[in-house]
Amino acid sequence: MTSQQTDSALGQRLDFIELDEAARKSMRDLRPVISELIGGALDKFYAKIARTSAVAGLFADKSHMGHAKKRQQDHWANLAGGAFDESYVAGVTAVGRTHARIGLEPRWYIGGYAILMSELVKGIMEKQWPSVFARRQGKQLAETLSAVIKAGMLDMDYSISVYLETLEAKRRALEEERAQAEADQKMALEQLRRGLEALSNGDLEATLPIDLPGNFRQMAEDYNRAVSALRKSFASVRDTSGHIMSGADVISNATNDLALRTAQQAAGVEESSAALQQLSVSVGQTAANAEKASDAVRETQQKAKNSGELVTSAVSAMAGIEKSSTEISKIIGVIDEIAFQTNLLALNAGVEAARAGDAGKGFAVVAQEVRQLAQRTADAAKEIKNLISQSSTQVNQGVGIVSSTGEALNDMIGRIDIINRFVADIAATARDQATGVNEVSVAIRSMGEITQQNSGMVEHTSAETRRLKDEVESLIELLRRFRARPESHSVISARRAA
Repeated sequence: MTSQQTDSALGQRLDFIELDEAARKSMRDLRPVISELIGGALDKFYAKIARTSAVAGLFADKSHMGHAKKRQQDHWANLAGGAFDESYVAGVTAVGRTHARIGLEPRWYIGGYAILMSELVKGIMEKQWPSVFARRQGKQLAETLSAVIKAGMLDMDYSISVYLETLEAKRRALEEERAQAEADQKMALEQLRRGLEALSNGDLEATLPIDLPGNFRQMAEDYNRAVSALRKSFASVRDTSGHIMSGADVISNATNDLALRTAQQAAGVEESSAALQQLSVSVGQTAANAEKASDAVRETQQKAKNSGELVTSAVSAMAGIEKSSTEISKIIGVIDEIAFQTNLLALNAGVEAARAGDAGKGFAVVAQEVRQLAQRTADAAKEIKNLISQSSTQVNQGVGIVSSTGEALNDMIGRIDIINRFVADIAATARDQATGVNEVSVAIRSMGEITQQNSGMVEHTSAETRRLKDEVESLIELLRRFRARPESHSVISARRAA
């Protein structure tokens, strides 16, 4: 309020209550009396306050109350001077604002004026009550009391008016703060609504502006941090899903290739098993033939011995020798055929062992030994044939060379013994081969079963990999609904709410 407005409001009040210059002069004339009486009135007033708990708490201690009493004395001294000017208005306004600040309700203020005015009126009446013969003094006393009462009412009017104006100003300030808070809240909630709407639409790039008022700025920062963390998480999930997808493709291709190779391996194992079964039968037959050959060699050996005993009867025995030579030639032919078949079987066994890989290495060594034995048998058979041919020639030469025939026969017996050992070795080797082939066949059958199981597991793995790939594709499709660049700075501007 300006100085001119203060003077105008004060003038209106003075005019309305008719506190004119004459009344103010009466106040000035009464100033000594008021100064004398106000101390006791204030003592009574503050004693009353001290006994009243509702207002006693407004003062920290007696010193605080004494300071307030001193200021009241000064104020009433100025009031009694009748100087109702701008300084007076400033003083009474400060008092009213203080009352509003400390929360002193008007009822206590009015009650306090009632006590003070009562004490002042009683004191003035006692000191200046006129005699019954001094009517003029009675009128003057009435005017004086009227001026005092008007001054007190003016003082109370100003204090209460300032109190109410202060409260009204506080109310307006609170209302403005409330309205501003509502506006701020409305704007912040609108920004939050837009942010949540963008988030619900899969937009992880939109953030709230950080220039929101008051505590809403912290809310915006917290929201932005949460969205940033969510954006990074989605980006990480998206990248991880891509890696999983790539890995699933690699695994799928690998399992498909493994399934194909496993199927091929299973077929190969099955073929190897069938071949080994055939080889086992062949080796068994070879062993049986070797036994027969061994028996035949032993029989030939016995016959050769018998021929040696009959060598002295060369002439009569020539026919028998010739016959025996013929039989021996046949047997040697059989032995040569057996050696040839054994060599052929050993060659085939070596080929099959090579196909079997590491599992057939031992069998390959055995097959090589059999081939060598078969070759030696063939060489021996060839040599025997030559001997028989020589024997036939000698028989044709006659008895003259019977002794030579005997020697040759003895030599033949020794060689037949060697052949017998060779054939026995071939038979034993064939039996060992048959046993080994059977063991290899069992191992390959077991390997075939394991391969079939592996094939089933590979197919199951391939199916699970395809299912994983489908699920990852579904996850990636869901992630495509969200827009999330890690370095995004898209901000929902606060101006959009305007």
